[in-house]
Amino acid sequence: MADQRRGGIAWTEETLNPIRARHRATGKIGWYCQRVSDGCKHCYAATMNEWRGNGVDYTVPALKEVELFLDAKILDAPLRWHRARRVFLCSMTDLFAEFVPDEWIDRIFCVMSDAPQHTFQVLTKRPDRMLAYVTDRHQFIASGAGLVNYELGDRLTTWDRSPLPNVWLGVSVEDQATADARIPLLLQTPAALRWVSYEPALAPVNFDPWLGYCTTSCVRFGEPTVLNAHSHPRIDWLVVGGESGSQARPFDLAWARSAIVQGRAAATLVFMKQIGSRPGFWGDSDIKWANAHPRLYDPKGGDPQEWPEDLRVREWPT
Repeated sequence: MADQRRGGIAWTEETLNPIRARHRATGKIGWYCQRVSDGCKHCYAATMNEWRGNGVDYTVPALKEVELFLDAKILDAPLRWHRARRVFLCSMTDLFAEFVPDEWIDRIFCVMSDAPQHTFQVLTKRPDRMLAYVTDRHQFIASGAGLVNYELGDRLTTWDRSPLPNVWLGVSVEDQATADARIPLLLQTPAALRWVSYEPALAPVNFDPWLGYCTTSCVRFGEPTVLNAHSHPRIDWLVVGGESGSQARPFDLAWARSAIVQGRAAATLVFMKQIGSRPGFWGDSDIKWANAHPRLYDPKGGDPQEWPEDLRVREWPT
């Protein structure tokens, strides 16, 4: 059977979306974001917002149609959860989008700081804003100049250290161009753990420059050179996935294999999320496998039992 984790996202256990958007005309409450690259073309969050939210598309002009607000009841939910869990924060928008005020991000980080039993997974396609914001707060807190506090109901939440050990900061990439633009900024950002979501994968990506060890792209005197995994910031976790949905673009399984090989060569944890709705079969082994599996029962390609055996890799950081 396919992985049926809450929210349908195999690498997390919970989603948390405190940034909401109320439609000014209808009063319907949903979410809002803005597309920034080709990976956003068939955004699942935008599609969900059409039928389950306020009905607006994730475009820049649509910002005038909604009133954004920070939902305190949703935000403080992790403080009431007793069982520790992995939480994907802002799965329906981007925490570091231009329309999100710094004050809201402060409040969210205060709650994450005050809920150390949970692990918060943050993804952005705007690493420049994330780098500027997190670096500024990191320097402020590290200097001892003060703490970031936020009154939440009858309690005070405090962000008192940086980087927070229970917060994983990551970027989404879909091809080499977005990887080249976003990953270096991620690696400059203070974080306890840095991760990359290569989804939807739309083209092959060479991750070697940002992994802990060098493989094919790092050669000295004709021999592969191994770097100390802790000598510089690195990708700690790599999630891989093909696009899903009725308009899904093809996903070449060779791209997944390449990412897995690169990760293993660098001792980087890899999580294969899904092979998407349109997996491509180009190798002889894939053709043999495809003939034995004429169609996927999981429409997202998220059931590892339906994949070639070498792709069944699911590792989590501890």
